[in-house]
Amino acid sequence: MEKSNNWYKLDNAAKIVPSTAKGANTRVFRLTCQLTEQVDEDILQQALDEIIEEFPIFNCVLHRGAFWYYLEESDLREIVEEENTPACLPLYIPGRKNLLYRVNYYNNRINLEMFHVLADGTGAFMFFKNLLTRYLVIKHGIDADIKPTDEFSIEEKNVDAFTDFYSKQKGLKQLKEMRSVKAYQLNGEIDDNLLPHLIEGTISAKKFLDIAHENNTTVGVMCVAVYIKAIIQGMNRAQRRKHIVVSVPVNLRQYFKSGTSRNFFGVINIDYDPADYDGQMSSIISKVDKDFKEKLAPDNIEKTMNSYAALEHNIGIKMIPLPIKDLGIGYFDRAAKKGVTSSMSNLGQIKMPEEVADYIEGFSAFMTAASQQITVCSYKDRLTFGECSPYKTHKSMLNFFRCLTEMGLEVELGTNDYDKE
Repeated sequence: MEKSNNWYKLDNAAKIVPSTAKGANTRVFRLTCQLTEQVDEDILQQALDEIIEEFPIFNCVLHRGAFWYYLEESDLREIVEEENTPACLPLYIPGRKNLLYRVNYYNNRINLEMFHVLADGTGAFMFFKNLLTRYLVIKHGIDADIKPTDEFSIEEKNVDAFTDFYSKQKGLKQLKEMRSVKAYQLNGEIDDNLLPHLIEGTISAKKFLDIAHENNTTVGVMCVAVYIKAIIQGMNRAQRRKHIVVSVPVNLRQYFKSGTSRNFFGVINIDYDPADYDGQMSSIISKVDKDFKEKLAPDNIEKTMNSYAALEHNIGIKMIPLPIKDLGIGYFDRAAKKGVTSSMSNLGQIKMPEEVADYIEGFSAFMTAASQQITVCSYKDRLTFGECSPYKTHKSMLNFFRCLTEMGLEVELGTNDYDKE
């Protein structure tokens, strides 16, 4: 565990987060659980106070060092409140000592929002599932020994897995690759206050899985393929000369044995040329499927993991003062974004202990972005797509949902917009 006295080094994926949290891209993500009943604020506070002891790194504040940011343990206490502000507002405010996560609720929904410095979606779900389980145990007097299925020790949860699995490589391969392509860029009318606009759509997980199997592919590939089709539908002839590049975060815990609740992910880019689209989904699926298989091969996954760790192990970068490093990382981040059209993150199937499962209707997740990011997760038979963007309208996402209905799927929609189309 990267800890000294009462402070932690940032994990390697987290190192670039504070420098890239700008404007609409607050680098805050939201996990939401919809219960079958109204939320009890006092019990939710009690549950949070109890389970935070198992996740000490989440109770840290962020500081600027001479060369890197770092986390320091604090005695601050997160106070549960009814939701009364827009979603995914900034959590890190330079110079202010505050926690980097918040828990709120509205009617039957519980929300966890977190600054990406602390964790990725999978790590945050470890925390969230513990919170929900403890809440429902207290609320309904269930056996108190119940734990979520992916339980790990405190030390395992707090470890920096990038350091554990790093093997030396030359260069910052991934950043260079992401700068090599100028991809089609989504556009739209930006919110005047750069506030995030959220929309979610839920379909039958089983029916979508059946469709994926009928096309001889996986749910993950099918999600990206349908999204690419939706983007193509919003492009004019001139725009179709540019490639569509969908950035897909990959949970590295699937490839390296780790129980960390901190960041441990890599990113692969799925590149599609609209000129290859012949009107049939198969012409997109085959290319996306090939890209997935190639980039998720063991050798490439290791390179993806190492590319994050290389940032810390590069001596030249390590010794650059933080203010200059912020500028450099910001430059690389802006350049990399020119090589990406959008992002789609699949958090997979969420499983809860059977003793509490029936009190939960479903989950959804959202990640802020300068342009647009889609986050996918499923619970029982509910597969939910959550889109977050600063755009007032949701052209690509509405095309996406139309594509799903054309496939024979019923889509249940929800949004935080007052003037939704």
